[in-house]
Amino acid sequence: MISSKTEQIDTTIRALYKHARFDKLKIMKGLAKSMSRSMQPSDFEDAYLSINQEQGEYLTDLIVNQKFKNIIEFGTSFGISTLFLARGAMKTNGKIITTELLASKAEQAILNFKKAGVSDLIEVRTGDAMETLKKHNNPIDLLLLDGWKNLYLPLFKMLEPNFTKETNIYVDNADMPESKTFLKNINPGKYKITSLFGGKAMLITIKKQGAHLPLIKQSNLK
Repeated sequence: MISSKTEQIDTTIRALYKHARFDKLKIMKGLAKSMSRSMQPSDFEDAYLSINQEQGEYLTDLIVNQKFKNIIEFGTSFGISTLFLARGAMKTNGKIITTELLASKAEQAILNFKKAGVSDLIEVRTGDAMETLKKHNNPIDLLLLDGWKNLYLPLFKMLEPNFTKETNIYVDNADMPESKTFLKNINPGKYKITSLFGGKAMLITIKKQGAHLPLIKQSNLK
């Protein structure tokens, strides 16, 4: 049963990667729009902006190996990364809450999840993640940060009361300036940060000792 479900997910992922092959052009068009004004998420409404397959398989294995069940994703887009999360979650009886700002992307992602046969594993929340996740009060095993980069820090701070000693935070596009700023605000006395994929991603884990230390540098809580 799991093997057939995995194949259904993989078939959907392959189709989505095929559709995403023109992403570079779409990203360039989005960047062109921001030349005369500040960049906006809607500039990339047609772009997948997805993790690659190697990253996706890493996340699947991470969920399975660590037996993660409670997964939060910031930045659904069209659902490629979410489907890799689902590949792992179906083996651990896990559930995924994923957030997407743009309604058009969220609607297409929901259709993609139906095609992959994993709608029962995924709750899609549409809108500003600072609002859609504001009342989240359940433990988080894995947090995937793959959305608008200037929200990484406030979202992290908002959700940190739900972190446990086993929580993992996967930061995509870690080599971007906004992501680097976020990572500099993480307290090294509490967190361990591991570079992945040549620095394109980072995995944040909570150190086992020093549980009394603040999660975020106090100077940045103002």
